[in-house]
Amino acid sequence: MTPAKNSSNNSSKDTTARRIRTAGDQLIDLSHRIHAHPELAFEEHLASRWVAEALSDAGFDVRHGCYGLPTAVSATIGNGPTHIAFCAEYDALPEIGHACGHNIIAAAAVGAGLGLAPLADELGLTVHVLGTPAEEGGGGKILMLEQGAFDGLHAAMMVHPAATESAAMPGLAVTQFDVAYHGKPAHAGAYPELGVNAADAMTLAQVGVALLRQQTAPDQRISGISTEAGSAPNIIPDVSRGRWLVRTDSLDTLRPLARRVHRCFEAGALATGCELTTSPVSPDYADLRPDQDMLTRWVANATALGRSFPHLPNGVAGASTDMGNVSHVVPTIHPMLGLDCYPAVNHQPEFTAACITPTADRAVLDGAIAMAWTAIDTAAAASNTAGEAT
Repeated sequence: MTPAKNSSNNSSKDTTARRIRTAGDQLIDLSHRIHAHPELAFEEHLASRWVAEALSDAGFDVRHGCYGLPTAVSATIGNGPTHIAFCAEYDALPEIGHACGHNIIAAAAVGAGLGLAPLADELGLTVHVLGTPAEEGGGGKILMLEQGAFDGLHAAMMVHPAATESAAMPGLAVTQFDVAYHGKPAHAGAYPELGVNAADAMTLAQVGVALLRQQTAPDQRISGISTEAGSAPNIIPDVSRGRWLVRTDSLDTLRPLARRVHRCFEAGALATGCELTTSPVSPDYADLRPDQDMLTRWVANATALGRSFPHLPNGVAGASTDMGNVSHVVPTIHPMLGLDCYPAVNHQPEFTAACITPTADRAVLDGAIAMAWTAIDTAAAASNTAGEAT
């Protein structure tokens, strides 16, 4: 990059940061409103509307309820040759609300869009903000990917809060499925021999899974819950249900392990005489593959804002995200913004509380600025590459 281009980019970065900081109260209010009104997967009607309204007010061409999803948002501004999307998640978790900080993700994505909006053409950018529902198990990005939401993009990015900072989350592939056993009820005291115990089937399957864990790799995870296991202790349960997750480092290793897990549930049915049904909760999430060039730009920009990148605590194997599927198709980054709240970690009530602290509010603005700056650098790199090719 020539010195003149460097100077131009620095000026654009300064302007973008000023615009985001000027909109800071609006962005933090958006984060806090989403946090105060948690909505589950595919039910994010308030959050998606608030995101759409903020972008529409800034001049974006906005569609709300698109790609076959009522709570998806697509907002676009600019006509530059480099198309970059910022992904806004906004679904919450059952009972514990925004314990994964999607309120921060949504506000930061909107902030990056607002900061770049008036400069998009000058920078050679077409800026997209995509509101992506149902990350917590519904696979909203995968459904949007299949419907063309990411077609023509040169890059996609988002930020995600965590207890500690990390440039690249070790994102695992995951499959999620529901299990149901159907047996036969009977009086547990008078006629137990006439019953077929669906709760026993689930217990046997769980024992099988527990034993299988002895032969899994260190970065493989099997977890699940029983959601129904009978209605009264004096009735042989005729129905039991559960929801299970299997995670590995890639889709290639996920499928063989998932088959072994399913056999544990088949064994429960075989041993008790119950009927077994299984059904996927969402499409399989792929492992996350961050783009190294963009990741290098992100680290430089986040470091310039005073953020640092310590080593992850020992034993962290990684979570899963439908952004992984996007990363197999479009150059992608998914950095983690530390909220300095360890040992409170994602999916705990304590983390819910951490997501509206002053540290969390700073993460909204830093995330927006660092993403916008990374988009500017990515557009400049694309322009340089095009210039060298001519």
